[in-house]
Amino acid sequence: MNDTETSSLEQKTPRSPAEWITFSIALLILASIIGLVIYKWFTQKNQPPVLSVTRPSEIRQVPGQFYVPFAITNTGGETVESVQVIAELRINGEVEESGEQQIDFLASGEKEEGAFVFSRDPRQGELVMRVASYKLP
Repeated sequence: MNDTETSSLEQKTPRSPAEWITFSIALLILASIIGLVIYKWFTQKNQPPVLSVTRPSEIRQVPGQFYVPFAITNTGGETVESVQVIAELRINGEVEESGEQQIDFLASGEKEEGAFVFSRDPRQGELVMRVASYKLP
């Protein structure tokens, strides 16, 4: 036998059951990923971002400072970046202190937490927290 006949015999050997099982599992994984991508593509709603700011816990006091925690959640459909959150402490109708936070990235359904730091007690006035702006990627 020459080399050509030997190599053609090697190529014609049937696949082993282990090779077929491995190949089947790989195809199943690939088909699942493709199916999930297509499902997500068809069911994804092109909703604008909906951002909400909440105060999940109590104000923490240390000498000379008051830490006001907050959480921002994107319940809309689109991802946003450069989200600007503003907090204003109003006492007797006047803005006494204000703070600003910048959230770099907030995907749909994602929640980020942070805190504002004030030198005056926010419980003595009205604390207003709001989303001032965001950018679409």
